Amino acid sequence: MRKLSSCVMAMLSSGILAGCMVGPDYHRPAVQPPTAIRDLSENPQVQAQAASYADLPWWQVFQDPQLQELVRTALKQNYDLQLATERINAARAQVAVTRSSLFPQVAGNGNFSGGKEHNFQTKYNFLTLTADAAFQLDLFGKLRRATEASRAQLLATEDAKQTVILTLVSDVASDYFALLELDLQLQITNETVKTQEDSVRLTKFRVEHGVATKLDVLQAQQVLDSANATIPDLERQIAQEENAISILLGEYPHAVPRGRPLVEQPLPPEVPPGLPSALIERRPDIREAEQTLVASNAEIGVAKAQFFPQISLTGSGGGAFGRSSAFSGLMSSQLGIWAYGAQVSQPIFTGGALTGNLRFAKSENQQALIAYRQTIQRAFGDVSDALIGYQKFHQVRVRQEDTVADLQESVRLSNMRYKGGTTTYLEVLDGQRSLFSAELTLAQARGTEYQSLVQLYRALGGGWQQQPASGNQASKTPNPIGTAEEASSQEIKH
Repeated sequence: MRKLSSCVMAMLSSGILAGCMVGPDYHRPAVQPPTAIRDLSENPQVQAQAASYADLPWWQVFQDPQLQELVRTALKQNYDLQLATERINAARAQVAVTRSSLFPQVAGNGNFSGGKEHNFQTKYNFLTLTADAAFQLDLFGKLRRATEASRAQLLATEDAKQTVILTLVSDVASDYFALLELDLQLQITNETVKTQEDSVRLTKFRVEHGVATKLDVLQAQQVLDSANATIPDLERQIAQEENAISILLGEYPHAVPRGRPLVEQPLPPEVPPGLPSALIERRPDIREAEQTLVASNAEIGVAKAQFFPQISLTGSGGGAFGRSSAFSGLMSSQLGIWAYGAQVSQPIFTGGALTGNLRFAKSENQQALIAYRQTIQRAFGDVSDALIGYQKFHQVRVRQEDTVADLQESVRLSNMRYKGGTTTYLEVLDGQRSLFSAELTLAQARGTEYQSLVQLYRALGGGWQQQPASGNQASKTPNPIGTAEEASSQEIKH
């Protein structure tokens, strides 16, 4: 057994000395980000700020306590997030499997036999114990490149999970604001119904006293009927929006509790996007694309190493123990067994398979490089679209508020003119119809503004930070790439 240990140590020493790795080492491709993110703001100094809106954790951006609770529930129970976590576990296990090839593979064997020879009346029992060791020398880095690729895939899977978290937080927030928008529209509609019911009663009263006509009553009833017809459709949309949120929470459809109404939700005064170069480090989809590029780069080394000799060392050792009635006692360590050897395999003719495999690996690497650059380009496009959208939706909401205020004053004056007998009731009804439509449009504008804020936060790569166990203070979240590397290395050690 000592000889076997010496053999194993020799294999390890040979592996340590094998430091050459064929194939290119990874270097991040040169990507020149734009000096500024295109938007339509009138304040160019906003983009020069280093502090970014996306650096804020989601619980500071979305300050509604009920929305925060919904997000926390989704992060615990959402099935897409659970699947992403299991993919990480699978990738981590695959790293351990790939990395195991760097070490000697040792197997133990045992064999027991016994019997009796009838002619000689001899009984015997023999036990043979051996251990076999095999070790492939990684002279050209094939195994190390394969491990490098597997580790990069693990990190890409970790970043994919962060993308799922980012999407999940954004979807919950966006659907929640859409739900509050529908609640506001329903509230406006119910208030309009109540107002029109009073108007119909007043008009009937005026008809009874000869100061109005039956046509006035019918016209007032039309506005009431139109508002009543809107309620069932809004209730349908509310129920379906609640169902969508329930699914994001990983639950069966149910009613969703509300927190602050839409008109009381806070909005940031300004949204600085931060430095453009920070976007490359912040967005998990960009980091995932880069890790895929790292893996494909390592696969080139694996393909190149196939052209070189593959050398394996083998060793075995053990002993045989037995007892025979032909002898007086136990024969301990009756036979010592040990052996060692080496095997060399060099491809001579493969019909172009090795060359094709290398070309395939290089093509995969080029595709990953193109996808990486494309992901960066799309990321800056997302941010620009989101910035422009938020700015313009904000302006739409502000101007729609002015429209509603003007119509409210117009309706008030029309009522005064009608009661004074200087105009017809049709003028009042037209004003009421316009006001009702404008109030619904304003509710939609409010909801769209909040949803565009969510999309901007998502485009900037915010939202995936984990909330601290206690307190609401933001903590500096470590780079998820570093976290994945530490986790994978700890897992491999075991």
